[in-house]
Amino acid sequence: MSHADAEQGYHADVIVVGAGPIGLTTGNALRHHGVSCLLLDERTDVKAYSRANNLWARPQELLAGIGLRDALAANSYAIHTINFFVNGTPTTPIPIADVASPYPKVLYSGQDVIERTLTAEFEKRGGRLDRGCRVTGVNQDETGVTVVLRRDEDGPEQWRRCRYLVAADGAKSTIRPRLGLDFEPERLPNCMNRQVDAKLSWRRSLEPDQLWFFYYERGFAGILPVWGGYHRLFFLADDTGVPDRDPTLDEMQALARQVTGDGTLTLSDPQWLTHSRFSYGVSPGYARGRVFLAGDAGHLSLPIGGQGMNAGLHDAVEIAWRLAMALRGEAAPVILGSYDGERGGEHARLSAQQARGFRWTVYRGSVTDTVLGLAAKALPNLGSLLQGTDDMQQMGVEYPKSALNEERLSGLATILRPGPKPGERAPDAEVTHRGETTSLFPFLANPDSHTTGWALLCFDGRSSEAGAALLDAVEAVTPWPWVRPRLVLAGPIVAGADVPVLSDLDGKAHGAYGLEGRPALVLVRPDGHIAFRGDADQADRLVAYCRKVFGPAHETRVAAARRRESALTT
Repeated sequence: MSHADAEQGYHADVIVVGAGPIGLTTGNALRHHGVSCLLLDERTDVKAYSRANNLWARPQELLAGIGLRDALAANSYAIHTINFFVNGTPTTPIPIADVASPYPKVLYSGQDVIERTLTAEFEKRGGRLDRGCRVTGVNQDETGVTVVLRRDEDGPEQWRRCRYLVAADGAKSTIRPRLGLDFEPERLPNCMNRQVDAKLSWRRSLEPDQLWFFYYERGFAGILPVWGGYHRLFFLADDTGVPDRDPTLDEMQALARQVTGDGTLTLSDPQWLTHSRFSYGVSPGYARGRVFLAGDAGHLSLPIGGQGMNAGLHDAVEIAWRLAMALRGEAAPVILGSYDGERGGEHARLSAQQARGFRWTVYRGSVTDTVLGLAAKALPNLGSLLQGTDDMQQMGVEYPKSALNEERLSGLATILRPGPKPGERAPDAEVTHRGETTSLFPFLANPDSHTTGWALLCFDGRSSEAGAALLDAVEAVTPWPWVRPRLVLAGPIVAGADVPVLSDLDGKAHGAYGLEGRPALVLVRPDGHIAFRGDADQADRLVAYCRKVFGPAHETRVAAARRRESALTT
């Protein structure tokens, strides 16, 4: 195909460059939303070994919302406990699954397994994957993006045309510098990670349902399950006297015996022996025009807490629903524009947190080591104090400065019972629907099968007089059919609206949202974050918000979407 031919039409609404876990998740999310998608990848197959291999609770919630979580869980181990040792002293095990999520157990698998699972799902959803092509150029204009690629070094140039481009091509991204978004990583000196994926035999449990972490003199180590009966052993430590090369199996076994205190520990059948040093950094922006960064293309993550791939999964889900709404004509510019600030800001926050944790973990020094050893004997729960759970599970990810936030609740009641604010994750809570016990989450993710649906939770605040205001709010959002109202009633039944009624007689949902005794409207985005809060009797403020983020006239958007679909097929 010539460049001129490429300019005449679009090969897909969205092209995603990179078919690792983040690129594949982005592609699956776009197909879930009905968006045509083409994935391009330089590799001819998935990697034969695993780098990232864990899924925390919050990313599992996001993956569930686009129908991917169960397929990944079927090829994963479910982790419920972290075992912590400080200078050889065991601390009280950490119940990692003790978080307020429908998916509290951490899933451990392998990157190769994850990629194969996601590839199968993508193809099942009608996605197109083109391997063995290297992107050599990206040119964008007012109507789309042209991607230049080659099959081999001396092969002819080819062109692919799309409306939007997502760069998920990893830490060595070729697209990021072309956008002027490159960054100089900060290097951490005098430390090294040595790692092996191998068969493990030792005196502790081999069941792949728990993790093992060890603070030891000059370093930090972990033993984690990898799919297929393997375990990963890593050692982050001062590099003094350590050869600057990949370790041997015998060296790793000797070090593991020393750190774990188990002289019988044996390693065999290694899949991957490697060493690495550490750098970190974040792109100064996550979007330029019609091109967006996702995953490692926008950040270089430190190997602590298993946060890198999981943070990238947020990117994949977040950009997909925004692009889907923009392509359907359902979104004002602020929706697509908010991706940069939200995800760029979150990656900057996470990067700084990881750097602090890494320095604390690896650069502790002898004095801190001595203090930790004494504390481990006096504080059995020291491991939990050091590690935490909710933050590790990414349950605290929020967007407090998002352009999509609007807070219209005020007064003393809001101060006394603040509840989750715009930008924060909408919490789950037990409710009753049609006589059956359920929870809010099934009514938040893809409500009524509208893949980019925004759920409007209408709380009556246990007031017998709130019914009329709630019905007015339901009626007020009808110009935006992707806004799906739900009545959350702790008081009398409200009749007259053809929307789900969620009974909350015991006030669990009202309590989770800080709305006991206060009729209110809470608008939840497709990703499960709160966008708007306001008083139930002020639906006009909700309408003003919808006009701001969605635009005024649904008929105009439908016509635009039809024109776009016609152009895509011709």
